[in-house]
Amino acid sequence: MKKTIQIAGAYIGVLVGAGFASGQEILQFFTSFGWMGMIGTIVATVLFAFLGMNLTQLGSRLQTSSHKEVIYHICGRYLGIVIDVIITFFLFGVTVVMMAGAGSIFEQQFGIPGIVGNIVMSLLTILTVCLNIQKVISLIGLVTPFLLALVIIIAGYSFMTMDLSFSELLQIANHQNAAASNWGLGAMLYVSYNIAAGASMLTVMGGTVKDEKTAGLGGTLGGIGLGILILCINLGMLTNLNTIKDKEMPMLYLANEISPLFSIFMSIVLLGMIYNTAVGMLYSFTARIVKRDVPKFKLFVILFGIAAFGASFIGFIKLVGTVYPLIGYLGFTLMAAIIVHWIRTKRKVKSIDQSFYQ
Repeated sequence: MKKTIQIAGAYIGVLVGAGFASGQEILQFFTSFGWMGMIGTIVATVLFAFLGMNLTQLGSRLQTSSHKEVIYHICGRYLGIVIDVIITFFLFGVTVVMMAGAGSIFEQQFGIPGIVGNIVMSLLTILTVCLNIQKVISLIGLVTPFLLALVIIIAGYSFMTMDLSFSELLQIANHQNAAASNWGLGAMLYVSYNIAAGASMLTVMGGTVKDEKTAGLGGTLGGIGLGILILCINLGMLTNLNTIKDKEMPMLYLANEISPLFSIFMSIVLLGMIYNTAVGMLYSFTARIVKRDVPKFKLFVILFGIAAFGASFIGFIKLVGTVYPLIGYLGFTLMAAIIVHWIRTKRKVKSIDQSFYQ
């Protein structure tokens, strides 16, 4: 059970980056659709649980050390090559985005030059990835309970202090700039982007466990945990949409409404989530290029970490606007491949069972 909880916590930790924990992504993909966005969170929860279960189970079954084996297994040789290359590229891209995001928070929240945040996040990420994968998974899952507790507190406080009726709030939601044309597409796009970015680390986590059921349960619980976070953040922002609709980091704004000290704590946790994502992405990227059990693995971690640090000066907003949408489109192909593979596997098992009893 301990391993299951570790995988679930790491699953959440890897996917909850700057945009998720700050509330900006949830605002665009869910809150902007009002009550229909709540249905979107249910759809997203089911998909996160289902896809997480499949990817961790496949990683366990194939005992993989990178996403390569799983991607080729479910996508075949030719489509597998394309998805493998693109996922590998985006693993590095998300690492760069996280380092840039840390610089932005240092500057905006603490008044410290952004380069300091970039350097601190880069050093911490490189040092952590040089540890073995078991320690990485344990570290990634540590911050998750704190984030969940803070989000529940903020959601509860927001609900109790709302000063407009739900009908008035829904009217405001109708005039928000959403990330998609409707709530269903918004939920699908959100899951698509996150799974494309997190698939590699999910398969690697699964590969650390020999029992497929343990790995699959970890993926399932992690997906449900993500859904609970989305629901709480969505509810907290919807009940105060009139005050946070134009904020870059709406959850930090709501945290500051509770207490400036609470806001500082939330900022630290947010940096922890960025750290989680950066660690997961840099580890997965390096493990895809170099086998993790060879001596030169750590050398490549350092080289790739330095390269990501250099690229982070392109700018957080520009990187997010370029990298994330492309990941979303890739994710649709990957999601479809996982679902098709699951259906084929079920049919194969059913066919074998029928042959056995005849």
